Amino acid sequence: MITLAVILLSFIALYFYNKRTFNYWKKKNVKHDKPVAFFGNNKEGFFIQKSKVQLNTEMYNKYSNERVVGFYRGTKPELIIRDPELVKRILVTDFGSFFYRGFLPNKDVIEPTLRHLFASEGDLWKMLRTRMSPVFTSGKLKVMFPLIVEHAENLQSRISKIASSEKSSDAKELMARYATDFIGACGFGLEADSINNENSYFRKLGYKIFAPGLVDAIIAVSKDMFPELCKNLKFFSRIEDEAKQLAQDIQKARNYQPVGRNDYVDMMLALKNQGTIKIESIEKTKSDGSPELVSIQFDDDIFMAQLILFFAAGFETSSSSSSMTLHLLAYHPDKQIKVQEDIDRVLAKYNNKLCYDAVKDMAYLEMAFKESMRIFPPLGYISRQCTKDYTFTDMNLTINKGVNVMIPIQALHMDPKYWDKPEEYRPERFQSDNEHKDVYLPFGNGPRNCVGTRLGLMQAMAGLAAVLSKFTVEPAPNSKLRPVIDPKSEVVQGIVGGLPLIFRERNKTRI
Repeated sequence: MITLAVILLSFIALYFYNKRTFNYWKKKNVKHDKPVAFFGNNKEGFFIQKSKVQLNTEMYNKYSNERVVGFYRGTKPELIIRDPELVKRILVTDFGSFFYRGFLPNKDVIEPTLRHLFASEGDLWKMLRTRMSPVFTSGKLKVMFPLIVEHAENLQSRISKIASSEKSSDAKELMARYATDFIGACGFGLEADSINNENSYFRKLGYKIFAPGLVDAIIAVSKDMFPELCKNLKFFSRIEDEAKQLAQDIQKARNYQPVGRNDYVDMMLALKNQGTIKIESIEKTKSDGSPELVSIQFDDDIFMAQLILFFAAGFETSSSSSSMTLHLLAYHPDKQIKVQEDIDRVLAKYNNKLCYDAVKDMAYLEMAFKESMRIFPPLGYISRQCTKDYTFTDMNLTINKGVNVMIPIQALHMDPKYWDKPEEYRPERFQSDNEHKDVYLPFGNGPRNCVGTRLGLMQAMAGLAAVLSKFTVEPAPNSKLRPVIDPKSEVVQGIVGGLPLIFRERNKTRI
């Protein structure tokens, strides 16, 4: 009897503890759904019925007259931003109040695989961003481009065999294998050959990173709901040991020194060999307001984490957007013809050879690619965390330090207020680069935008040019114009069942 009473009292205490923050948005006069104990507004997320992107989009559409919408992720209040002007303030103008991404529920306990540029916070992020930006300059891209062409030609050869069989093939998987091979060659100096080898080690690693199971999804939700209780749980324990071993093998193969390839690994080795790196802090200031000088040790875990990020982000986001472009062109053959005419016209100027300048000249292909990322951005949302109390002065709204703000990219990209008939696939929307600059955010904006934007764009464009110069794509019998989004998706949007397409040889080849 006593035991039952203790259990009952514990449950009641936990119930009221979980409701302790549920007046936060009511007190601030921010519209929101009524939260439920334990789950807040995230019940469907907890039971893996809907992804963060889907939930953010629903709230965005439900409160169409609001500039911001309140949300409770478990007990934690979040703010969903609906107004492009506020988005720009958070990402650009007032970045100093929002430089944390908010991806890590507990900054004091950071698992090794997350000590990379995307997830890291504060001074570690600043050091990595400053040191890594030089590898993605236009000059470096031109040097890398022959490797892109080599793997684009391998992709052509693979699709040629598929086309001759007249069977459908998953465009997402094909583009992922192409991107994996390029990233392996250009980033690590390793030949993965996943385009031909179904059992490629690198492709299997990619599956492990971006194919979380039920346990992984539960861990992600649990860390959101109970950050203190679950702070020692790891998102990526399934790959940590393997990632560490891969990083050690790559370093050992180069004798722990840069070898003159000037690739990503060389740059990381140079940084690691510096040991302690000093920077002006973004988090700490002296009494006079000037930044403190802080020291950061570039250790083995940081080295490993950057390799995993470069590999994972390089193949997943690029393959997602390029395969979606093929998918949408298959359903819009008139647009596909215009893309192919653009590719043919440009290649004719360059002796029918794919090169850096040729890809830069393919204007309509780029428009088609950008339109695909509008309809289905790989990253469907951006998160930022308030680094200090912040006031939206024109709204008389103050949010506290530690509150996450969510920028629903997918919802902004499909809002008819900013896009005429947003459900339609119309590459012509992007004839002017500045027309939608504040509501088109596939690569983010501001100091924490995607550092590899240009590399990802060139890699995807070259792959698309290689495919569409030689093949026409059509929907497969089991294709769906609007694919089903995987509710287990955490950061990058996943698709259930892939993107099956039929590839047919064109009458006229170019490469």
